[in-house]
Amino acid sequence: MAEPERQRQPRLRPAPLVFEPAEAAADPEHFFDLESVEDPRELLSRATELTHAFRAAADRSVEFQAIAAAQLADPRRFDRLTAADIAERAEWTEDYAKKMVEFGRDLLRGTAEPTA
Repeated sequence: MAEPERQRQPRLRPAPLVFEPAEAAADPEHFFDLESVEDPRELLSRATELTHAFRAAADRSVEFQAIAAAQLADPRRFDRLTAADIAERAEWTEDYAKKMVEFGRDLLRGTAEPTA
């Protein structure tokens, strides 16, 4: 049976996250040097870029969590985990773990829509 054709939307490429030096990251008031931007237009632009980058990173991370959950719950694994075990490890509810396992299975089959 042919795999269903899915619409592929290109992933948005967010602004790259700039890694901060350790001393700057240790300062709780310091955040990607935004506190030093004086022009509000530039500040809005850079803060918006960071927001998009963090959202894209979070969406991708969720997809990888789902794939890992599906792999851990795979009934073909001799060491498979239950939804309760996965929920405990990931600090999720059991119901959410079940949904993530299904989402991960869909991603592995190529039938889920990407989150970003």
